[in-house]
Amino acid sequence: MLLQLLFEQPLIFIPLFLALLFALSFHELSHGLVAYWLGDMTAKDAGRLTFNPIKHIDPMGVILLLIIGFGWGKPVPVNHYNLKFPKWGPALVGVAGPISNLLFALVAGYTFMAFAPSGLNPVDLYAVLGSASNLMLIFLSFLVVYNIMLMVFNLLPIPPLDGSSILFAILPPQYDKVVWWLQTRGPMVLFGFIIADSLFNLGIFAHSFSSVLNLFSKLF
Repeated sequence: MLLQLLFEQPLIFIPLFLALLFALSFHELSHGLVAYWLGDMTAKDAGRLTFNPIKHIDPMGVILLLIIGFGWGKPVPVNHYNLKFPKWGPALVGVAGPISNLLFALVAGYTFMAFAPSGLNPVDLYAVLGSASNLMLIFLSFLVVYNIMLMVFNLLPIPPLDGSSILFAILPPQYDKVVWWLQTRGPMVLFGFIIADSLFNLGIFAHSFSSVLNLFSKLF
């Protein structure tokens, strides 16, 4: 995992880890900015309207990321009661994260293409690592891949992921019990899903990520 890479190939670990931190930070910053634009000052008062990765790091999330390859950033605090649109406000705040990752991936990808040798695609990590000695290109390549992975993962409609806020906004009132069940048990369901995917080698997440990355690679 990342911790092993730190000791075996530290020059590769540095751009990889920085790309991950920046992708996470931009994701969380986007949540806070949209909440702020919709009238909630909670993230601003907490000092979270910044691109500084230190403000968005969850220590346990980073430790697990290094050890097992799965982790998380510190969620931006949002008070949904302060948002201008009670029904759609939380969904707008939620979708801001994945959209920001998509935009960040596009900017990083086209920046990569401006400096990379002809025929090199930022999504093809093996080719980039095998032929590019430029750490900037490696950083940009990982930035593209991590942003797309964050976008896809966070669009899952399971709390506490961003896709759940979109699901809750579109569900009619008669599904209030479903919303309550997901809100109270969603994190356990998500964790169990991740464990099952890993233990039984289902490859659901890997297949989803690779499928979207293959589609995204066609843009370059």
